[in-house]
Amino acid sequence: MNIHEYQAKELLAKHGVAVPSGKACQTMEQVTEAAKELFDKGESLIVIKSQIHAGGRGKGTFQSGFQGGVHLCRSLEDAISKGSSMLGGTLVTKQTGPEGREVKTLLVASAENILNELYLAVLLDRETSKPLIMASTEGGMDIEEVAEKTPEKIVKLQVDPATGLMPHQARRIAASLGLPSELIGQASKLLMGVYQTFWQCDASLVEINPLCVVEKSDGSQAVAAVDAKISIDDNALYRHTSIQSMRDLGEEAPLEIEASKHDLNYIKLDGNIACLVNGAGLAMATMDIIKHYGGSPANFLDVGGGATTEQVTAAFRIILSDPNVKGILVNIFGGIMQCDVIAQGVVTAAKETNLSLPLVVRLEGNNVALGKEILQNSGLELVSGDSMADAAQKIVAAVG
Repeated sequence: MNIHEYQAKELLAKHGVAVPSGKACQTMEQVTEAAKELFDKGESLIVIKSQIHAGGRGKGTFQSGFQGGVHLCRSLEDAISKGSSMLGGTLVTKQTGPEGREVKTLLVASAENILNELYLAVLLDRETSKPLIMASTEGGMDIEEVAEKTPEKIVKLQVDPATGLMPHQARRIAASLGLPSELIGQASKLLMGVYQTFWQCDASLVEINPLCVVEKSDGSQAVAAVDAKISIDDNALYRHTSIQSMRDLGEEAPLEIEASKHDLNYIKLDGNIACLVNGAGLAMATMDIIKHYGGSPANFLDVGGGATTEQVTAAFRIILSDPNVKGILVNIFGGIMQCDVIAQGVVTAAKETNLSLPLVVRLEGNNVALGKEILQNSGLELVSGDSMADAAQKIVAAVG
């Protein structure tokens, strides 16, 4: 589950990470009040940031033609003008696609006097199943671009989950970023706080880009998380009621929301061949083989290892709610899953939804003979696939 920047900063602040002061605003009255409060406190420059689950907001364009989803303001009048141009508008960035995202919340915050931009992230290393800290002097840039062009500028440290991040490791990372000696202690404390946020919140990613060296009003320097992104492991949300409440359904696709109600892993894609598969790896392979034979997958849909007839029926309804779908491929390997359960689910779903689209089913594994018998006796117009390749070729041909 992704959360907004202002929510990420709330979690970071709870773990001792320095973040700029600011407020999330859903109305122009709140924007005006928050901006006025900051200017009254003596701030000469504030920032207004669109809150959507997408990167590249500053370089984005609103469908109205207004440029940029992040703006600096030097007066209350300027803040009101720019805020009204953003709030309620649809912002298009590289990550939103051409349809964009509606901006329902603005973060109004103090604008730090930035001296240097750095990069910091804690994520789960899938190869070692350990937390991985990544830091770089190239803040403000896409880390993928840095990794491709100047990989030597990325510092990596694997953390033993049994001990957590140790103070000496945090100091070593801080020193590798070229920070002045007087900021090493402060940066180490911030690093410890970022790691604790990752660990205590069951996050899969905590990214600070940029992590900044800023100049305070008294001329001294400090380290602050000027921007933040946090993704939470969905499987751990039951342990975090307060974080669950941060979920913004408006930022998620309606079909994906419906799928989550039935414990289905569903992601909508742009193709026209729907996939219903058990197991994430098999689902990825199924999408690949559809592409290999000239088709285009309409979704990723993993029903899991213990799907019920009701879940399969729900999966069919979700698939058929996508107007782009022109055919369905069911690809099941019965390990934990029983093929007869899937077969009965397919029959029930097809009849309940009055399925008229081409349907290809490939079953293999536990109770496969019984599963195929159920399909054969169903009276449905479906095609059986003898293998993944056979099934993929048949659905691609059926869709045309």
